[in-house]
Amino acid sequence: MIKAIFFDIDGTLISMKTRTISPALVDALYQLKEKGILLFIATGRPPVQLPHLGETFNAFPWDGYVMMNGQYCMDSERQCFYRLPLSRNTLESLIPYLQQADFPCTVMEEDFQYEIRFNPKRYAYLKSLGRENEYPEPIDPVRALEHETYQYSPYIPEEMDAEFVSHAPGIKSARWSVDFADMIPVEGGKPEGMKKMLKHHRLTLQECMACGDGGNDITMIQAAAIGVAMGNGRDEVKAAADYVTLDCEEDGLVHAFEHFGLL
Repeated sequence: MIKAIFFDIDGTLISMKTRTISPALVDALYQLKEKGILLFIATGRPPVQLPHLGETFNAFPWDGYVMMNGQYCMDSERQCFYRLPLSRNTLESLIPYLQQADFPCTVMEEDFQYEIRFNPKRYAYLKSLGRENEYPEPIDPVRALEHETYQYSPYIPEEMDAEFVSHAPGIKSARWSVDFADMIPVEGGKPEGMKKMLKHHRLTLQECMACGDGGNDITMIQAAAIGVAMGNGRDEVKAAADYVTLDCEEDGLVHAFEHFGLL
């Protein structure tokens, strides 16, 4: 019996085209809440990005948040109860490489994120939202030695993932798209964040569903009792899922809820 559902955000809950959650999905989510099913966020995003996800997303009463690919878990009031930052040994090994590298990279802390050099794709994304004036000045990566750091998101092709990891013992890649990868602690990942969240609510993986579309959702989909891939998801995500639903823009989540008898 499904008692909890974990949702990726981009391309799963929120359309990549409209940047919103559809009214039909919002209605379905409230119906699930009324049935007593707990609804959790499971994303690669850091907490600092939540306010930018829109009024509909932030007004919904989520039961908890698994942030930064499982390294930071918050309850319904957005109070942290679990964290797994990168080790100092990892950071000391990685920083010299980042200082010499020529690719853009976003660095994520608990309540702050920054770029280590100009990132044209990040700038274009903010510009598409009319927020290009928020683009920050680059910051030296040495900052990580004085601030808890949870995740690096280098804008590199997939064939460079191994090179990046080789410069940082204790890091693994959780690639979301062809544009960039999320680099996280080897002992981390969305399934680990899910386990912490479920333990917090005295539930198990056998009682949950997980829904996603990106590469960093694969392990989460595999860990859940029922794994759902969006129709707009990557082929490897669909191959890992128990069920492939319609595209996000076609209310694929609502279709999945109906398919499994949750609505």
